[in-house]
Amino acid sequence: MANPHSVIARAKNQIRRLLPKNRFARSVSVLAGGTAAGQIIVVAASPILTRLYTPEDFGLLAVYAALLGIVAVIASLRYQLAIPLPESDEEAASIAVLSLLVIASMTALSALIVWFWGSSVAMLLNVPALEPYMWLLPVGLALMGMYQVFSYWAIRVKAFTKIARTKLTQALSTVGVQLGAFTLGPLALLLGQITGHAAGATTLASLAVRRKWAAFRQVRLTNICSAARRYRRFPIYSTWGAMFNTASAQLPLLLFAFLFSATAAGLYMLAHRVLAMPSSLIGKAIGDVFFSQGADARRKGTLGVLVASIHGKLAHIAMPPMVLLVVAGPELFGIAFGADWRIAGEFARWMAPWIYLQFITSPLSLLFPILEKQMHEVFFQGALLISRLGALLVGAWLGDLMAAVILFSLASTVNYLAVLAWEIRISGNAWHDLYSPSIKSGALSLVLVSPLIIVQWTALPTAFWFAALMLTSAGIAGRYFCLGRAAW
Repeated sequence: MANPHSVIARAKNQIRRLLPKNRFARSVSVLAGGTAAGQIIVVAASPILTRLYTPEDFGLLAVYAALLGIVAVIASLRYQLAIPLPESDEEAASIAVLSLLVIASMTALSALIVWFWGSSVAMLLNVPALEPYMWLLPVGLALMGMYQVFSYWAIRVKAFTKIARTKLTQALSTVGVQLGAFTLGPLALLLGQITGHAAGATTLASLAVRRKWAAFRQVRLTNICSAARRYRRFPIYSTWGAMFNTASAQLPLLLFAFLFSATAAGLYMLAHRVLAMPSSLIGKAIGDVFFSQGADARRKGTLGVLVASIHGKLAHIAMPPMVLLVVAGPELFGIAFGADWRIAGEFARWMAPWIYLQFITSPLSLLFPILEKQMHEVFFQGALLISRLGALLVGAWLGDLMAAVILFSLASTVNYLAVLAWEIRISGNAWHDLYSPSIKSGALSLVLVSPLIIVQWTALPTAFWFAALMLTSAGIAGRYFCLGRAAW
């Protein structure tokens, strides 16, 4: 009988042989693979969750996640971004401890705010049902902050496999609680989020302590103070840029609840979750690896080549699903999640262009810390926040939820296009590198989705629509297969 350990070892070796030989592509594949497994679990569970919970329940989760996201982005004052930068592990450990101390202070402050004003915040946001669960905010803040710190330590030591594994663990924990405890109502959705954060934080923290305990033992108060001064540009500039970015991303969830209803927030949350999946799946993985290699590329004078290469790959990855959602978003959402969620597909149709640009610009936005242009990031994120806020307020003034979504999407598209232009030029690339990848990938994607376009325009029977969908899906799958082979 075969030894189980030898079987597992052979399986691991086989997986390693299947990974790309190129170091960058290999690292991205590992991260994207773990994130893909996690996202597949979440997306696969979504059609079940949307039938166990109402849009209003999802709206409650959306408001909680938005509040937590806005606060968590400044949990460590962005000091964690500096962890991969120092040459010595001792200095990096000092930054990590500094980040954890800031997180502890922020958690205590948030607990006081929830204790005294939690009820008022829930009422102000037009979600009084959230009041009994406000105590979960400080808990989530502490766990998310810890995960951020130790994930950047894992990036520093290039432990991409460990990061990928935490993505899978987080997804399993979150979905397991949300499915298993659905009788608790919206509380189960919130507890699932908390459980996922806890699983990721503890796994990466144990990794850092086991591998670099000697470096952490040498941390002294003087080292922490020195690190705080040396990397003060991160809290001074990156904190504001990240806050604007997160606020502009999470603000719609809060404003849809405040200006319209919790149900509107739930519909928007589902649409954004589905559209943002490729960004979480591949964009974040590419961004982490790009941050790991970008500083070296800058020193070697190859940053422009690296940026142009990543831009082209991201455009070809993101364009096919964007075109598909523009053509058939409402129908796809109605089939996947139920008739009550068809309007979320209408949201997705208008949101697709800016999600496409966000998918491209987000990994490359790590040029801001790499080039130490944090002030530029503050400007772009501030403009994005203001324009999005204005768009939603105009939509509310018109009293039209769909108008608010359309205006919000247009404002986002313009802003992300400006960020992409900055990224292309600051890295030393030519102007045609800004639009050439999108034109090429867009033309090919239109060909792939053409069966659905023809059926939509000619109003053929439903059977033809499903046949066109299968043909389009096969074409897109073939395109991704070709992209995958090129990476290998």
